Amino acid sequence: MQKFNTHIVLENETLKSIATKYNLSSEALKKFHNDHCAIKEMILISLTDQKIIYIPRTATADKTKLVDFGPANRVIFNPQNMFLKYGVRITIENGDRKNEIKYDASVRWLKTENQLHFFEIDRISKLYIDEEEVNELADLLAYKTSKVLYPLYISTDESGKMHSVENTREYAERWNTVKEEIDKEYEGETVEEYCRKIKKVLDEPELLTELLKNDYFLRVLFLGIYGNYGKNYEIKRNEKFPIVKNPREANYEVRFEIDPLKDEYDQINIEGYGVLNDERSVDDFISGAPFSFIIEDNPVINNSGSFRIQFYLNGKTSLPESLYLECDIMLNEMKKISVMISRLEEN
Repeated sequence: MQKFNTHIVLENETLKSIATKYNLSSEALKKFHNDHCAIKEMILISLTDQKIIYIPRTATADKTKLVDFGPANRVIFNPQNMFLKYGVRITIENGDRKNEIKYDASVRWLKTENQLHFFEIDRISKLYIDEEEVNELADLLAYKTSKVLYPLYISTDESGKMHSVENTREYAERWNTVKEEIDKEYEGETVEEYCRKIKKVLDEPELLTELLKNDYFLRVLFLGIYGNYGKNYEIKRNEKFPIVKNPREANYEVRFEIDPLKDEYDQINIEGYGVLNDERSVDDFISGAPFSFIIEDNPVINNSGSFRIQFYLNGKTSLPESLYLECDIMLNEMKKISVMISRLEEN
């Protein structure tokens, strides 16, 4: 993320007049400019023929452009009365194979209790796979049976990170209604076997919770990007993501940066970049091993994967307007997950 802004020098402007415009001292402005410019553009005493002056990102004539941080440059998660609808697009790539899933979802804040925020998540549209409404038997069954999950109730912590699924015990009752609908439309041993597997999962709340935590929409929207960004406007942390089926998710080392100025659309920009940082080898991931079978004092870290995310938050509410995540890992071939979430305009 850019560490500075630029000021185009106008006729008759001086070092002092520019510094005053941005509420800086002449010496502070000169030092910042000289630290970021080429040698031939440096200011020695006063302006000579400089055409552009480098200024700090937080130095702006329009103070409404500054992000409203809390202490320690904290971005506060305040979802009270939140009710937003999002369009969701998930792309899954394995080598040359590529599939895309699309649907719309709503997110409604319910309450805040014991430092947790509670939300209702609902799927509010049909499901599309590769731009077509689902029509294959397997896809139809997956879509029909997924109805038992909605509305879904989850909780998050104060950073906006998903904490747990709160209504797993309701699903057994919902299943009876969904199963009746399926029985009216489909028949055969394949259908019955599929339904038996779904029922088994629904009867084990802990297993169901783990499966729902692999939901890409939930994991990205509730990634937990709220918190203290410090004097350098950045956070470094380990981020786990369910890009492969494994009891222990792949670990990425990620640096999140926030722009202290809102963009031209009055949005707050947060970017995250990282690489895979895991002791498990490619073979470990392929075999589903939750840890490396090779124990070493100084293990070789597998960094053959990348992580990138971009959040755009509403400049007034700090709630997500749109976001994009791209996560990949090299196995026998590259596997890549892309998730795009965009707020839908109200009709």
